Amino acid sequence: MDSNGFRSSLRNILLADDGSLHSRAAVDLIADLPHPPDCVVTALRVFTPLQTAEQSAMEEALNVTRNLLAEKGLNVKTEFLLGYPSVKILEYSDEHKPDLVVMGAKGLRNAMGIPLGGVAMHLLEDGRFPVLIVRAPYKGLKKILLVVDGSPCSDIACNYLGVFPLPGNSEVMVMNVIPPRITPMILEPFPGGVTVPSIVSSVGEDEEEQRIAAEMEGMSIIKATIETLAKHEVQATAQLARGDAAEEIISFAKKQSIDLIVSGSRGLGAVRGWLMGSVSRKLAHYSGCSILIARCVQD
Repeated sequence: MDSNGFRSSLRNILLADDGSLHSRAAVDLIADLPHPPDCVVTALRVFTPLQTAEQSAMEEALNVTRNLLAEKGLNVKTEFLLGYPSVKILEYSDEHKPDLVVMGAKGLRNAMGIPLGGVAMHLLEDGRFPVLIVRAPYKGLKKILLVVDGSPCSDIACNYLGVFPLPGNSEVMVMNVIPPRITPMILEPFPGGVTVPSIVSSVGEDEEEQRIAAEMEGMSIIKATIETLAKHEVQATAQLARGDAAEEIISFAKKQSIDLIVSGSRGLGAVRGWLMGSVSRKLAHYSGCSILIARCVQD
């Protein structure tokens, strides 16, 4: 917490605004957060060469965004650039190094039934900075789920959430998913010379020891994460699950009406652990709520 009583270290926020419903939800989310006085939000609108006839309407919509944020007491500046959205947003981020990039999950021209727009997908895959993908409708950040796997990526996500300007009434949960139990099987002869698997119902001593060890390791990861969050004055509760990581997280998020899932990523290169691999891609596409991918900056 700084000398002014603000826990957040987010001073430079880039909002990629396209005037869509999800983008408006992103504006509402930003406006709802307790920002420090020196925080600056840059509202960026990118228009393509095919949209030059719509330039005036787009500039007017960008001014609406600026006014909405300014009414909440935020310092806001606007940028209006010609080019292709994903390219320009990534270039602008590399040049200005924001503490956070915020955008809606889907733009104005996305096809029905597509859970994540192409621009958002590019930012998640190719961006070098933390990115918050917001899904409409925005109903507040009452329940936050931080998913961890014990990797350095998890540590980044944990510490980033520790300085994220959450509303005072937010509930934070820390979740680890351990691998599914593998049921022992043996092959039994079947008429016709075919062998078929037969499930062994009994659990061996070694398997039971492995189960206990996995659960202890999972709880140890959660405990260490909760202790780190507590140092940031963020209180959290534990949630341990077993099974397919993406399925368990998505199912839990749906049942608990989670507003935001927080995950970690190295970005731009090799990924260790399952975060920002296939699991995080599934979370971004199918979780149904907003998602925050925290990264370390790769210079």
